[in-house]
Amino acid sequence: QVQLVESGGGLVQPGGSLRLSCLPSRSIFNINVMGWYRQAPGKERELVASISSDGGTNYAYADSVKGRFTISRDNAKNTVYLLMNSLKPEDTAVYYCKMSSYYGMAYWGKGTVVTVSS
Repeated sequence: QVQLVESGGGLVQPGGSLRLSCLPSRSIFNINVMGWYRQAPGKERELVASISSDGGTNYAYADSVKGRFTISRDNAKNTVYLLMNSLKPEDTAVYYCKMSSYYGMAYWGKGTVVTVSS
């Protein structure tokens, strides 16, 4: 069973930065889409950012993070990153990594907590 492992979460002051990383417990192949989701207390899980390799590299960001967050991937390492700048208290959530293959397989991580507070 492949597990995705997220890291890089923590407590940061408003305006600060964090970089999240996610990699699988073992190599997986034919990964198309890598993404980050988040779930704040009392709210539904939402897509934060995704990066896919269909016909080139395609990016998608939630409106609330555009211009502040940057997603990137290292295909050789099956790793996806999320650089979060200018963090706000409303960014506080559990952040989850997801990877989806061309054959419809989807893998999730258990999440890493990001808390933005002074």
